[in-house]
Amino acid sequence: MTDTNYRELVELYSALESRGFVVLAFPCNQFGAQEPGSAAEIAKFVAKYDVTFPVFAKVDVNGPNEFPLFKYLKGEKGGMLGRDIKWNFAKFLVGRDGSVLQRYGPQVAPSAIKADILSALDVEPAPAG
Repeated sequence: MTDTNYRELVELYSALESRGFVVLAFPCNQFGAQEPGSAAEIAKFVAKYDVTFPVFAKVDVNGPNEFPLFKYLKGEKGGMLGRDIKWNFAKFLVGRDGSVLQRYGPQVAPSAIKADILSALDVEPAPAG
């Protein structure tokens, strides 16, 4: 699953970055100790996939030390089996205005949500003012 997610996220980001699409990656070690490394070790690992999108510091996505962004995301779009994230590579599609458009489980390949991403990108941004 890791290989598929990274490869497909890189492909989507490369293809759609010029249209305003951004992938934001937040490593988390709360699921089977899959991200035990330091920030430098994680950066080295993702480099083998040619990741150029932002990879942030490791965070908790559930529990008492939950990163505030994930509190917001999960509050807007709960999961099928409750609010908590169940495994790495859960994905949230966020609109240009910051609204959470959709939540996808970790088993959903990034390529499977391309149509939703394209639809979100085609929405005109709200006028400033």
